[in-house]
Amino acid sequence: MSPKHLWSGNWRAETEAEAEERRRREAEQPTPERPTRVEHHATGDPQSPRRGLWAAGTVALVVAAAAGFGAYALIDGGGNGSGTGTARPAALPATASKPLAPQRGQTRAGQIYAAASPAVVSIRTSSGTGTGFLIDDKGTLVTNDHVVETSKTVSVKFGTDGRTISGEVRGVDPSSDLAVVHIDPSAAPPDAKPLQFADSRGVSVGDTVIAIGNPFGLDRTATEGIVSSLGRTLQAPNGFQIDGVIQTDAAINPGNSGGPLLDDGGKVIGVNSQIATNGVSNGNVGIGFAVPSNTVRQVVPGLEQGKTVSHAWLGVETGSSSSDPTSTSGGAQITDVTPGGPADDAGLQVGDVVTKIDGTAVNDATDLSTAINGKAAGDRITLTVRRAGDQQQLDVRLRERPAHIP
Repeated sequence: MSPKHLWSGNWRAETEAEAEERRRREAEQPTPERPTRVEHHATGDPQSPRRGLWAAGTVALVVAAAAGFGAYALIDGGGNGSGTGTARPAALPATASKPLAPQRGQTRAGQIYAAASPAVVSIRTSSGTGTGFLIDDKGTLVTNDHVVETSKTVSVKFGTDGRTISGEVRGVDPSSDLAVVHIDPSAAPPDAKPLQFADSRGVSVGDTVIAIGNPFGLDRTATEGIVSSLGRTLQAPNGFQIDGVIQTDAAINPGNSGGPLLDDGGKVIGVNSQIATNGVSNGNVGIGFAVPSNTVRQVVPGLEQGKTVSHAWLGVETGSSSSDPTSTSGGAQITDVTPGGPADDAGLQVGDVVTKIDGTAVNDATDLSTAINGKAAGDRITLTVRRAGDQQQLDVRLRERPAHIP
């Protein structure tokens, strides 16, 4: 089964069909204990490095633990910019955020919702509905790539006036699961004030967050929670990895895809994208994930201009070096090398442990992935690797990421 993101298509029929199929298989193969079927909405879980279904456990963990537990990370990070070799568009600005002081008789969440919700829209395609939000006075909307998919135009509706207007898909980036839609700015209601981005590096576990979206078509629904964890990884629509993902327990469900995750100052810290499920339904179990705002700020300017976002590619899969019995320190152990890829050309081998990149220590697979994320296609890097107890350096020229994982 393909991973399910947070858009509302035939969710009810799919859920019922999955439940019926599960009951049939369980009847055919009874066991003393019936494990919950787990649906992976992204890269996997700490006990299984492969994507797709995993028939054990109680909750579908959407994260891929890059370090420990034998999991791996696909090291195909993105140096974001146009794919034409021109200068990268400047990132969108981040605005300092501080908690709003609620007015008498109003909660902070209520005040944030009153200010932000007019800028949140419903986005409909022939496949289903999702969410988006206005980010400027030029009619620019941000949503998920998997919401618009291959559509060139979409139907957009602001909840305040109920009118359906046409939106043009300006650009998509499957590697970050982000998309930009443009509408006639005069079509936006007067009370729809563009939402501002916060610097996601300032987010901490325990921070209060508010999600606004259209779960199951219920427009501009608000839910409140906290940041549950940081630095998660998700599988993007094209199979590559999204890093730095924010985990939250704010209730998000099918239809929330592309909606804003707001901090207690009403600033956007992420774009809601995926959830973990318990295998029984596609609904919320308290584990949701958002693409961090700093990724959005880097990617969106290029998409606004209709450019293809460039992502550097190393061409390996990695795991924690803890599985290496000869390891005396950290590092990212190479578990697979793509034939003909940059790492293969440079001589990187399965079993090598990367301990440094350009002289900077690599403690685990996440460090390596993050470092590659900061590079661009064409950049040259030097990897320090540990091989059979010896240390050596390999020079690698990163390439443009292919459309899908080879």
